[in-house]
Amino acid sequence: MTGDLVVLIEEKIKLDWSPEQVSGWLDLDNNIGISHERIYQHVWTNKVQGGTLYQHLRQGNKKRKKKYGSKDKRGQIRNRISIDERPEIVTEKTRIGDWEIDTVIGKNHQGALVTITERKSKFTLIKKVNSKHAGVVTEATITLLSPYLDKTLTIAADNGKEFAGHEEIAKKLDAVVYFAHPYSSWERGLNENTNGLIRQYFTKGSSFESITDEQVDKVMERLNHRPRKTLNYKTPYEMFFSKTECKAA
Repeated sequence: MTGDLVVLIEEKIKLDWSPEQVSGWLDLDNNIGISHERIYQHVWTNKVQGGTLYQHLRQGNKKRKKKYGSKDKRGQIRNRISIDERPEIVTEKTRIGDWEIDTVIGKNHQGALVTITERKSKFTLIKKVNSKHAGVVTEATITLLSPYLDKTLTIAADNGKEFAGHEEIAKKLDAVVYFAHPYSSWERGLNENTNGLIRQYFTKGSSFESITDEQVDKVMERLNHRPRKTLNYKTPYEMFFSKTECKAA
């Protein structure tokens, strides 16, 4: 733990990287072998000394119990396509272009975030919207994915009425929108996990009315440039832009 290494480690911790992510990145990109346990020790020593590094560590939130067998009372979305019809290749995560979409709601249902995550790379797009009305969410979805038309093949959504504009989304993006089964969040598990990471910055119960686009962009940048263990400590950005995978003609 040389002085230069401490500076480097603390720099990454302050970007909200976990000790495990820092350890993996140091090994992969810098050929430096240091365990995540040793990095944790440094963080807690820093806390004892009055430091604030520990505040950047993600805290485990209480998980709500899943509802099983509950009747979906939100009504059916017209012309929805079941996730059962989605190609098997999407499950395999062998290509770039398959996304999961959801919304994160602010305090008193005022304001929301549209969140979209690519399944293979974990590359994440986020946009603040004033409401979760279908028209607003439809426009935000098209805006977020339009720059990546060649990397947009399928989108998986839940049965919320905010996704009632799925046919317009599919047409504008030349993609297919599939709907998960009611109360089956595990069918969009990546997006659920990503929303948990986003909640580190915009905590549950907090107001979204004062959130700026700049703040949202900063969170998006941090998530996409943070190495992930499941990506062999590559970042979502690196994976997503590693090569061009265009749609078949």
